[in-house]
Amino acid sequence: MSLQPGESPYPVYAAVRARGELVRSKLGVHLTGSHPLCQEALRDPRFGVAPISELTRIDFDRHAGGRRRYVQPVDDSFLSLNPPEHTRLRKLVAPWFTPRALRARTELVERTVARELDELARRPRFDAVTDFAVRVAISTITGLLGVRTVDHDRFVWWGMTLAGTLNGVRTMGEVRETRAVLGELEAFFDELIAHRRRHPGDDVVSRLVECEADGRPLERKDLLATAQLLFVAGFETMVNLVANAIVTLLDGNGGNGDGDDGGNGGGGNTVRHRLAADPQLAEDVVEEVLRLDSPVQYVARVAREPVELGGHRLRPGSTVVLLLGAANRDPSVFAEPDRFDPGRPNSREHLAFSAGAHFCLGAGLARLQATTMLRELFRRFPALASAGPVTRRPSRNIRGVIHLPVAVRAPSRSEPAA
Repeated sequence: MSLQPGESPYPVYAAVRARGELVRSKLGVHLTGSHPLCQEALRDPRFGVAPISELTRIDFDRHAGGRRRYVQPVDDSFLSLNPPEHTRLRKLVAPWFTPRALRARTELVERTVARELDELARRPRFDAVTDFAVRVAISTITGLLGVRTVDHDRFVWWGMTLAGTLNGVRTMGEVRETRAVLGELEAFFDELIAHRRRHPGDDVVSRLVECEADGRPLERKDLLATAQLLFVAGFETMVNLVANAIVTLLDGNGGNGDGDDGGNGGGGNTVRHRLAADPQLAEDVVEEVLRLDSPVQYVARVAREPVELGGHRLRPGSTVVLLLGAANRDPSVFAEPDRFDPGRPNSREHLAFSAGAHFCLGAGLARLQATTMLRELFRRFPALASAGPVTRRPSRNIRGVIHLPVAVRAPSRSEPAA
């Protein structure tokens, strides 16, 4: 699969699909963009997860000096563990993401969104990513974790750097940057954990500090990795989801699939006006954007024992890359899959949040935040318009936007867009 960072992946996925339901790459890795096969592999316990460093065979050089290594929020967390270890750690934080817990946080999310929009209402233009999506997402996840001091710019740097490692680390400069971020992140959470030991509160970190897993005290590495994972994933996924949605809604150029509009076949601009008139449409918009332009484009699974998938017999240790972004546009499941259609009756069948044991723990929170943010953004600014070029993330796996300039009203014909 030849795909450059930041490039629209959907034409490449179509080419992969044309070769068959399950294809083998030159490197010996199997690929599938089939929705049924992706769902089958995600739910089959004979397939497991593995650390990124093991899958990419790249050492991030996480040494902090001596023999100690920095904790990595993906490789060392339950995200890269299989049952029963995965189950043991995941259930410790699951109560914070139940429907009941989310209902209790709804008012807080609404207040946070309102506060940020009040500030933005004073400006004729702003960046919908850095000035809105990032600020709301970070405020929500830091509140959940009990973080005392918020540094938006530094947090975003941490998140973008670590999200970039999902593609592997390509240069020594990236290795050094990753090591620096891991060191800062670990020091930050060590201090937060120490503070919560002395001053417990109603937050996830306080809960992790005091809890045991199956009767065993939580080890430092597990505590750090769990908190760090929730922190990074809690705003990275959210920001990309909301940014992709805004780009799609503001698109009115016919949907050319060039990486700026998600290849949505046009119509986003019309839906934007419908959303401004009917805020309840936001929930359907979120689900359709998750399907059409998934924040996480692919995941990998490893056969833990001999298993058959799509008519192919796979040996233990065989790696299968599940192209979630392709599966969500599988024409055998979704009619006119490249078209943006918030009224699509089966849009929630998407795999943007994965499936099975590793279904995204924060899916409910992401949906709550994204729905609230889109509903209120277009209610406040019904004439919101693009005010400059969209800057896509330089990533093959994480589909998102770094910068999205917008104006609270559409520019006149004589007024420049940026």
